[in-house]
Amino acid sequence: MYTGEATIESDRLRFVHSGATARTAPEDQEVVTGEFQRMTGEDREASGETGAAASKRRETKMATIARAESRYLTDPAYQAYQILHIAFTVAPILFGLDKFFNLMVDWEKYLAPWAVRIVGNAHSFMLVVGIVEIVAGLVVAFKPRWGGYIVALWLLGIIFNLLTYSGFYDVALRDFGLLLAALALARLSERYSRA
Repeated sequence: MYTGEATIESDRLRFVHSGATARTAPEDQEVVTGEFQRMTGEDREASGETGAAASKRRETKMATIARAESRYLTDPAYQAYQILHIAFTVAPILFGLDKFFNLMVDWEKYLAPWAVRIVGNAHSFMLVVGIVEIVAGLVVAFKPRWGGYIVALWLLGIIFNLLTYSGFYDVALRDFGLLLAALALARLSERYSRA
């Protein structure tokens, strides 16, 4: 364990470390306590930096950021997030559009008879479903944290419909797997999403 004071300065901020560093047991990483303070122009002059030194420090900082981002791109969890984000953006939009054209499948056959009795017209209902799916895909594209949960709830409704209609239990099981993947997207987006 290290105790003492240290100061790390950037162009605008100074991190003042006045506590102790400790190692955490599972990850064996240092935890540093301290605070950020805004640096004034006088502080920068007092640090003795010339224009060339400040420029060199900025270049070093940018190189460090570039290395960190390249590690970020090779992180398996980030790659999983990207796969889920793209899949849950594209798939709902494509399936939503297909509700208008029925090129992939006749979507109306998946609607349980009790649901048809409630909505009246299965075709009109599937057009509304298509619009909802397109909107859900767009929400996932721009706000994946919210979109993941919206798609998961939507899939839960689809699963309920399929479980009440004999003959589509395999599709309900597949949609349950998709529901779990949508929840994983929502959870991963808490770490990786910029939106």
